[in-house]
Amino acid sequence: MQDWTPDLTGNDKPRYLAIADVIEGDVAAGRLHAGDRLPPQRALARRLGVDFTTVARGYVEAQKRGLVESRVGSGTFVTATRQARAASPSRPELVDLSMNLPPEPEDPALIELMRDGLVEVSRDLVSLLRYQGFGGAQADKDAASAWLGRRALVPSQDRVFVTPGAHPALVGIFSTLCKPGDVVLCEAVTYPGVRAISAQLDLKLVGLPMDADGVTPDDFRDACERLAPKALYLNPTLQNPTTLTIPEERRASLAEVARRFRVPIVEDDAYGFIPTRKISAFAAIAPDLTWHVAGLAKCIGAGLRAAYVVAPSARAAWPFAAALRAGNVMASPLTVALATRWIEDGTADIMLRFIRAETAARQKLAAEILPAGAFRADPLSFNLWVPLPAPWGRAAFVAHMRGAGLGVVASDAFTADGAPQEAVRVCLGGPTTRAQVASALDFMAHALEEAPELAMAVL
Repeated sequence: MQDWTPDLTGNDKPRYLAIADVIEGDVAAGRLHAGDRLPPQRALARRLGVDFTTVARGYVEAQKRGLVESRVGSGTFVTATRQARAASPSRPELVDLSMNLPPEPEDPALIELMRDGLVEVSRDLVSLLRYQGFGGAQADKDAASAWLGRRALVPSQDRVFVTPGAHPALVGIFSTLCKPGDVVLCEAVTYPGVRAISAQLDLKLVGLPMDADGVTPDDFRDACERLAPKALYLNPTLQNPTTLTIPEERRASLAEVARRFRVPIVEDDAYGFIPTRKISAFAAIAPDLTWHVAGLAKCIGAGLRAAYVVAPSARAAWPFAAALRAGNVMASPLTVALATRWIEDGTADIMLRFIRAETAARQKLAAEILPAGAFRADPLSFNLWVPLPAPWGRAAFVAHMRGAGLGVVASDAFTADGAPQEAVRVCLGGPTTRAQVASALDFMAHALEEAPELAMAVL
């Protein structure tokens, strides 16, 4: 196939991605076969009128997709036909399904918008390299207020803080509310970050029983009477990892118990901006009790390291500000300015719409590929929660997936106390493409439908 030349017309993606797309399409159509040698990179670059780097990146992208392999001294070869790869569950594409991230944009127009924002921010680069006022400049607080308004939150700005991400914000909040040895309540299956924070601060994290709607009011009331907790931590919307969303009525009931026992609610609203059908935040139901943390990692991008915190009162915010300043000094002015720019010019809303659409498409893939009833998910959650069928155990399943280059996370990472469920979290977002996700799900479906000894036999 030394004369193979990809037709890049009609593909408006960057040239290197277009080259990988054509390779994938020609494999699927049978125009390229296992063992075919692709043209040398320099020769193909001359033929296409592009630079060598573009072709090299295209071949690397195709290799990431499992379509080709590079043999030192021999060239680049097609590894298998798409049909053969689909028929063999032992050859999924290498995919990390362990990080719960939003899907990354590939649309050139959206990426150009994002770059435009960065260019505009960089015009004031020198001033952004200085120390800034703690809690956010006025423009950043205005953007925070506009963004929080999407959750129907309208706090006074003396209660709003721009922080360097949700994780540092949670450390500051728990440092303010608790001292070593104090009890913090949470869901029985919870976000691993809060487990790490509790261990670091020497807090006793106690998981509360959950039903289909989340933590039950009766169990919360009983724990308040027995344990005198200093806070209730909740990830109430598209909860990581179970994907459940606490309904409005349950939220009101939990807030009522919290008010009776004067227990602050720490609301980690990481995914609260993702659903199109809005449910009131705890900060709207019980604003005087709730510490609301609106991170941007899941609704825009984790690399921004920015989160907006709403304190229950200006008075409560004073010790929080001191704790956060001691640990972090300030949020990065450069990344905060970029977040502000994207919120002001509408780029953040376009990114959010993309994340919703791509997440829904990936969840649809999961519903089509995996056995019916094999997992729990929301149409807009970034992950699946997969209770494992007997005789699969979580350790064996994780090892089986890892052996094929697929990273998933066992329930141990999320269990606050007690025996972990035989379950795993499988993430569908991040830098993985939709095609890579489909390939990984094909492999996982085979494993779920077979006994461990049979599924492992194909490796």
